[in-house]
Amino acid sequence: MTNKPAQDTLLPGNIEALTAYSSAKSEKVSGNIWLNANESPYVKDVNIILSDLNRYPDPQPAAVIDAYADYAGVSSEQVIMTRGADEGIDLLVRTYCEPASDNIALFLPTYGMYKVTADTHNVAVNDLSQELLLSGTVEDIIKAVSGSKLVFICNPNNPTGSITPVEKIAQITKALTGKAIVVVDEAYIEFSESNSCALLLKDFDNLVILRTLSKAFALAGLRTGFMLGDQSLLAPIRKVIAPYPVSTVVAQIAEKALSSDAITQMRRQVTILNKAKLTLVRWLEQSPAVNNILSGEGNFVTLQLKDKGCLSFAAQMGLVMRPFNLYGQDNWLRISIGNEQDLKSVKDWLDVISAQV
Repeated sequence: MTNKPAQDTLLPGNIEALTAYSSAKSEKVSGNIWLNANESPYVKDVNIILSDLNRYPDPQPAAVIDAYADYAGVSSEQVIMTRGADEGIDLLVRTYCEPASDNIALFLPTYGMYKVTADTHNVAVNDLSQELLLSGTVEDIIKAVSGSKLVFICNPNNPTGSITPVEKIAQITKALTGKAIVVVDEAYIEFSESNSCALLLKDFDNLVILRTLSKAFALAGLRTGFMLGDQSLLAPIRKVIAPYPVSTVVAQIAEKALSSDAITQMRRQVTILNKAKLTLVRWLEQSPAVNNILSGEGNFVTLQLKDKGCLSFAAQMGLVMRPFNLYGQDNWLRISIGNEQDLKSVKDWLDVISAQV
């Protein structure tokens, strides 16, 4: 009889210490009004052809790459298509960071996958603050990120919505030339297009921009992202990426989403959502149940409740929003911008909890 070792004895020592990213959909909650994942409320109808699924797909479908390059204002050689922006984060850490040696710099609070990815690859995290990024001098920031291999800037930032000016990012990138790669995550940039750093790519070979079709393009279920950067920076990543990361079906849908008409429709929807956000912010400002509002940019609003117990009323109403621990406090909440009826439900909830204060 062979003695089988316990499963946990087969795992590397650091695996047990890892904390998985807690995505909005991984949390076991129920409801019928979903405003917790920054998804678009708009549903896309697509027609696809499934006659060639017996063949492997193009690893980097030229039609999609060309269309996204045209949309972003870069050359096709400066674009890699990924499985969501999350794969882009993983590829950057795997390609450019040495495990147990290098570190990445983050400005907290920010998107949680940067840290999860670093932890997974045994790469240390240099925890800095959004306050430093927004209010500190470039000299202060450069000193703080000294020795970091990758410097992640989420812009607009999730979950605060804050914007780091393009000129400041340019100055940071210039100062880090030859020292570090600046990674600007523009997942929400369509909601604040004037703050895109895409034009900086012509000036810097140590700048990477991450993009996605999950937010403004209303294709979260497609898991499609893009990495934009200098050819020399992307070349090593092309050696590391999976051989067939983009399925035929995903490529077909993404190509249609990047047509001229579809982009026009996307921008029209963004305009509607941005206006709806202003309405939601006004309601929040009028509610005595709300302590603080971080409206910022993006298709969400993050706020601080006077009493997090107010969320129990939301659950009773079928309203699902994203609670957060921010700045050492557990009474923060992020609300995605939904359609008119969704936000009417948020207003009803605000009316209920305001009456309780």
